Amino acid sequence: MRQGRAEVPSSQPEFTLPAVTIGLLIGSLLCFTNLYFGLQTGWISMMSLQSALLGFLISKLLPTPLSPQQLIVVQTTAVATGTMPLAAGFVGILPALGLLEEEKDGSPPIHLSWISAVGWSCSVAFFGVFLSPPLRKQAIIEEELAFPSGTATAQLISVLYQQPPPGPSLRRRAGYRALDTEDPLGSTSVQGVEIDRDTQEITTEIETRDEREVIQQEGWLDLAYSFLASGVMTFAAYFFPVVFAVPLFGKYLAREWLWSFTPSLSYVGQGIIMGFPTTLSMNLGMLVGWGLLSPLSKWAAWAPGPVGDMATGARGWILWVSLAIMCADSLVSLLPVCQSYIAKLLSSYRALKHPDDSVQVTSAEDETPDRLVPASWVARGLIMSILLGTLLVWLVFGEEGIKTWATLVGFVLGGLLSILGVRALGETDLNPVSGLGKISQLFFAWIQPGNVVANIIAGGVAEAGAQQAGDLMQDLKAGHLLHASPKAQFYGQLIGSSLSIIVSATAFNLYQRAYTIPGPSFPAPTAYVWLSLARLLRDGQLPDKTGLFMLVFALLFAVTAGIKVIAIRRGHPYARWIPSGVAFAIGFLNTPSFSIARLIGGLVEYWYHRRKGTTSGGDIRLIVIASGFVLGEGVVSVLTLILRTLGIGVISCWGCGGGICPGCPA
Repeated sequence: MRQGRAEVPSSQPEFTLPAVTIGLLIGSLLCFTNLYFGLQTGWISMMSLQSALLGFLISKLLPTPLSPQQLIVVQTTAVATGTMPLAAGFVGILPALGLLEEEKDGSPPIHLSWISAVGWSCSVAFFGVFLSPPLRKQAIIEEELAFPSGTATAQLISVLYQQPPPGPSLRRRAGYRALDTEDPLGSTSVQGVEIDRDTQEITTEIETRDEREVIQQEGWLDLAYSFLASGVMTFAAYFFPVVFAVPLFGKYLAREWLWSFTPSLSYVGQGIIMGFPTTLSMNLGMLVGWGLLSPLSKWAAWAPGPVGDMATGARGWILWVSLAIMCADSLVSLLPVCQSYIAKLLSSYRALKHPDDSVQVTSAEDETPDRLVPASWVARGLIMSILLGTLLVWLVFGEEGIKTWATLVGFVLGGLLSILGVRALGETDLNPVSGLGKISQLFFAWIQPGNVVANIIAGGVAEAGAQQAGDLMQDLKAGHLLHASPKAQFYGQLIGSSLSIIVSATAFNLYQRAYTIPGPSFPAPTAYVWLSLARLLRDGQLPDKTGLFMLVFALLFAVTAGIKVIAIRRGHPYARWIPSGVAFAIGFLNTPSFSIARLIGGLVEYWYHRRKGTTSGGDIRLIVIASGFVLGEGVVSVLTLILRTLGIGVISCWGCGGGICPGCPA
């Protein structure tokens, strides 16, 4: 048994019908929720911790509660089901294709039918799943990368089942108390050290017991109340839109400059989950983008149209600056990952070239072969997923949309990029899919220039594999720490991805029927990022004066990202407070209303940890409440979608004043 892993009996079956069913149920809810929030703001969450918590609470209702390993299968299946809206491009790629213009792009808008959306999802749904077993062996077994979210999920499950934590305490995940680990008295005797350790063990046992009792006794109530509060607010906002469009800064700023406030508990919950540093970076971006650059571009006549217009307005103008920030931050963050990977390849090459000089290395894998995914399955699965994916892309988009060879290259590029993405995720807990997507677009602009449609599709194929493999790697890390069967997780990933094809395509089709996408209610900001870069790579033309600002902000955040990478690698306690370029750019893409609500959640999380501490189940309770907030609006949004489809709409526009609420006819 390797250090840091939980010693768990494995005789009980792990891949069971209750575990998979609960995972699919949770995952389907997350799929609708992620599609809803992704179309609104472009931000999607894996929800690993939340899936584990919900699975644990639901399992307590069963005659025989689930084991920790079965709970791993639950959250693995749920994550595979819930993240398909991003992997299959429902929040970015497909809306971008719907924005195409014959004159600008050489192709009319492409709107996929339900069956075409299912075919497209099938083409990208399984490649990342079959990539995960070999990546697991390299990243988790051989290199032992941290994968912080996966480790945190394993720690949470160990707390729920009163097992020794497999790694660093969950209570340290937020990082606010990193400095208080030093002993202020500087113990000078061995006896004192032993007393300190005994006291720490006793305290940990008490806190673990307290946390488990809190989640069992009060978890359902916390989840129900937070879910109900968020759901009621969402219903109220559907019938009275001003509830989610409060003109906090005055009706003029709300109507003309899009400065309003959305008091959505779901976005407060997202802020709690993201943490204060990330939400702070978003709001810094909001202040610079919407408070400085937006008025500047309008008053200087660089963006003369209405502020919210993506073609001629300030919102479309600052989009280019955010694109430069995301590219610079992602590329610089990937450089050390590339460097370490190249160094490892060279080391392996030298070991093969000079076998006598190298130390005999034995396999670090401690799972029995019957619990691992056979290599033959992986090889056949990769070949079949590539061939099937290429065929389906050709059937959906035709030879005019993208050449068959370009799709094949997209899958190969996706496999290569997934290596970088997984390493970055394992070291930093950030999956740089936005940067990897831009790299794929740059590559396809070189090998198939002038084709906007092919650039978007092939880039989406490459990004899908990298994004999916990275997210699934977090689950495999949690499973490794708790001695769950990789084969059972693999089955869960396949089943979850299969169901999510139908759920995602159906949900997206319903939203397309009920709303204009992109549109006022669901602007799908990442769609404009994909399309804008594809057009730039074809035409080389930028809106007036954006080139200078893109260069300045790209250089600024390239330096910032470099400093952040160095600080993280040196373990500097304040590294997390250095602004994140991607989060900063999201502040440009989203209107201020969403960023402000997330900041409130971040402040709640920060205050809670600073004032209340993390004993007596505080951390877990906060996660439960935040999960209820997010799921409440996500689930009720399905009901409001049905009402919209049936023609039941707004009751009153009282308090709006015209032009404030999204989709307002005034």
